[in-house]
Amino acid sequence: MEEKLLSNRKNGMPVLLLVLVLYIAAALGCVLGASMTESGSVGTVYAGIALLVVCIAWLSLGWILLCGLKVLKPQEALVLTLFGKYIGTLKGEGFYFVNPFCSAVNPAAKTRLNQSGDVNGGGKNMELKVDAESISKKISLKIMTLNNNRQKINDCLGNPVEIGIAVMWRVVDTAKAAFNVDNYKEYLSLQCDSALRNIVRIYPYDVAPNVDTTGDGIADEGSLRGSSEVVAARIRDEIQSKVSDAGLEILEARITYLAYAPEIAAVMLQRQQASAIIDARKMIVDGAVGMVEMALERLNETQVVQLDEERKAAMVSNLLVVLCGNHDAQPVVNSGSLY
Repeated sequence: MEEKLLSNRKNGMPVLLLVLVLYIAAALGCVLGASMTESGSVGTVYAGIALLVVCIAWLSLGWILLCGLKVLKPQEALVLTLFGKYIGTLKGEGFYFVNPFCSAVNPAAKTRLNQSGDVNGGGKNMELKVDAESISKKISLKIMTLNNNRQKINDCLGNPVEIGIAVMWRVVDTAKAAFNVDNYKEYLSLQCDSALRNIVRIYPYDVAPNVDTTGDGIADEGSLRGSSEVVAARIRDEIQSKVSDAGLEILEARITYLAYAPEIAAVMLQRQQASAIIDARKMIVDGAVGMVEMALERLNETQVVQLDEERKAAMVSNLLVVLCGNHDAQPVVNSGSLY
């Protein structure tokens, strides 16, 4: 389905003025025809009756032309069909006149997504709401943001994580959006869910050894937490590949929420804490060993005291206990010999 633009139909104002003038003329014609039927001449009476019939017919049916008047605001489009055949799309702000028997098509007119500019305040990802006053057959061409609800998905290591994304999108081909899919808003929402699951299953939540996230057969350091820009770009490309047939363009996808699922969050927090404690201990031990080495070297250089191997071992032990302990050291003063 190829989009056809109707760009030469911005003549709504002349048509409106013409219809109003004809209505005024028809009203005057009724008055004139009524006065002509009261005259004695037969020809004048017939002429008055004919004028009355024409004027009354116009007054009764002239409003049909008004159905062909269409007003569009900026970033709006109207897909038109005539007796089931697609005839074109109106794009751009203006006052248009088209065939009054044309009908507008917007299969997603009643659909409300959890997104900017189209929110009904519900807690679900997508709800249907029928409101005769709010339903419009116009298709918005503005950039819109779809906020998908948080989903629970297993990462590549099998850990359940909760993740939510925001997708910026817009309609670029109104004919495809109206006719290629049943409802382009529902289609977009479902494809976002599917693409999110497909991509999240490739990555671990955090950096893990021996995990290939790029598909090149080489383990890398990609993760949901540390490579959010790369993950978001892959999600965007995945969604775009699915919704191109619906005439939609995905401008950007961003991760708005990322956390372990509640059932394993406490355990993963303990593991992260343990890992942090181990890393801190390693740093403390490395520093303490360096300080002990420096102390022994300085003592040997200055010849302040002569230490044999046993005394060096005792000194190293005491210094490591003091430097690596969790609490402040409690010194014991030895007034006698070590032996």
